[in-house]
Amino acid sequence: MAAVLFFLFLVLGLLNILWTLLTTRMYIQEASQNLNRHLAGYLVGKNFFLQDGRVNREALEESFETLMGINPGIELYLLDTEGMILTYSAPPGRIRKDRISLDPVLSFIRGDGKTPILGEDPRGIRRRKAFSAAPVPGEGEPEGYLYVILGGEEYDSVSELLRGSYILRLSLWVTLSGLLFFLAAGLFLFAKLTRRHRSLARAMEAFREGDFGHPVPLPEGFRDPPGDEIDRLGSVFSQMSERINEQIAGIRRVDGLRRELVSNISHDLRMPLAAIQGYLESVQLKDDRLSPEERGAYVASAIRHARRLGKLIDDLFELAKLDSPDVRIDPVAFPLGELVQDVIQDLSLPAREKGIRLAAELPEDLPDVRADLKLMDRVLHNLVENAVRYTRGGGEVSVSLAREGSSVSVRISDTGPGISADDLPHIFERFYRIRRAEGQVAGGSGLGLAIAQRIVQLHGGTIDVASEPGRGTTFAFQIPEAAGRG
Repeated sequence: MAAVLFFLFLVLGLLNILWTLLTTRMYIQEASQNLNRHLAGYLVGKNFFLQDGRVNREALEESFETLMGINPGIELYLLDTEGMILTYSAPPGRIRKDRISLDPVLSFIRGDGKTPILGEDPRGIRRRKAFSAAPVPGEGEPEGYLYVILGGEEYDSVSELLRGSYILRLSLWVTLSGLLFFLAAGLFLFAKLTRRHRSLARAMEAFREGDFGHPVPLPEGFRDPPGDEIDRLGSVFSQMSERINEQIAGIRRVDGLRRELVSNISHDLRMPLAAIQGYLESVQLKDDRLSPEERGAYVASAIRHARRLGKLIDDLFELAKLDSPDVRIDPVAFPLGELVQDVIQDLSLPAREKGIRLAAELPEDLPDVRADLKLMDRVLHNLVENAVRYTRGGGEVSVSLAREGSSVSVRISDTGPGISADDLPHIFERFYRIRRAEGQVAGGSGLGLAIAQRIVQLHGGTIDVASEPGRGTTFAFQIPEAAGRG
């Protein structure tokens, strides 16, 4: 851009110089012709250049010597009525024409043209010069014309014109100096104006070379809040780099989770498959040596692992379906208290086997809720079953409902060991299982809480969890009333 600016100033300077020379030359010609308009007439009035049809050379030479003393650039030509050059004041051998056109001469004499009126120069084939002209009187009609060239050969070239004019040389130097000054000032201002652009370009290059791994702070020289378009551009780039950095970090985190997910799925699928295979192979190899009781125990263990494998596969398919962008829920109005009673009834047997008390707090004036009945049943089953799994014998798991504004809140609480601060942020992650105090990993597929959270999100809500190690855990979420959707 600086090179383009320099080129534009250079072209502008050359055009300005050429225009100055052209207009100066035209001005000199116009001024010279206007000042000497009556010169030829004056000479004709004071001298007799033609006498009896012959050239009066003495008068011509006398006029030439007088004018040469006053202005050496003047040349005299005596023309006949056809434009033929009868005689001249220039040195012999320098004249290239013996005839010139009388049209500009007659136009000048009549005064019907705008100055400068340029006539032919007998010393050049194509050159035209400012002149003064006057008819040489005769008997009735003019006998010829006096043609006075006002600028001789010393002004034919630009260099001669410059050498002959101090004012013109000074004007050109001033013009060149002004152009150089404005060029330097323009480059300086251009550098100042583009300083922030260059700083932003360096920041972008650094961001790219750093593999987009570190956000770029607002470059030096930029104002926050932004003051102009460049400041806004820098601010937007800084925010964009932070967003890109976060997205890349998120992609890497998701990729890590994906790898971990594949590893966990492979591990969780391999364990029950290996157990089923082991029990069945034992039955096959020891068939003749196994008692009916032993054979039944092996088969029962294989069936238990097969059910665990089936549940894991069902959970995986359900979570994949819930994660699909095309998933749709089918909300209907139903009494949530009845659904809670059904869930508690289904899980009462495993709770009694562990010595856990299941309780429900269901107010009678609760309104119906509007939600997907099947999915909400899955949420309650997952949360209550999870609470029963982690609660020790003699403990209690309770489900309470309450009206809050235009929603019904659901709270599932247990008196289990609670969740540590390290585990709490990760409990909704897939395949994440909490480690117990004795270092063992809890059972389950690690997908129940992830499924419950996704279902609640599809209903426009969130699951909150509060836990205190040694005192239990509480999960809570809200479901909108049926009237609220009507």
